[in-house]
Amino acid sequence: MPGNMTNLVKQAQRMQRQMEEGQKELETKEFTAAAGGGAVEVTVTGKKELVRVKLTEEVVDPEDIEMLQDLIVAAANEALRQAEDAGAELMGKMTGGLGGGFPF
Repeated sequence: MPGNMTNLVKQAQRMQRQMEEGQKELETKEFTAAAGGGAVEVTVTGKKELVRVKLTEEVVDPEDIEMLQDLIVAAANEALRQAEDAGAELMGKMTGGLGGGFPF
């Protein structure tokens, strides 16, 4: 029994290191999404920080600021969803589909 506990602790420590490495790798990635047929492009990091907003000249209409705001929000939300999905995928790989629990 003590040998099994030692092995379990070692496995948990290894999994923790792998998760930390994966999280660091994820934080360096960027996720880009567009809205309005590419008129607005937003980039976020794996840390879910907004790093870039790119607008085409045509989308900047002083008479319709609300549309531009909506497009920026839509693109930002999609980029953040991509980052979130990548984080969830990483966790799924690390936990082997355990769902946060232990198989015993």
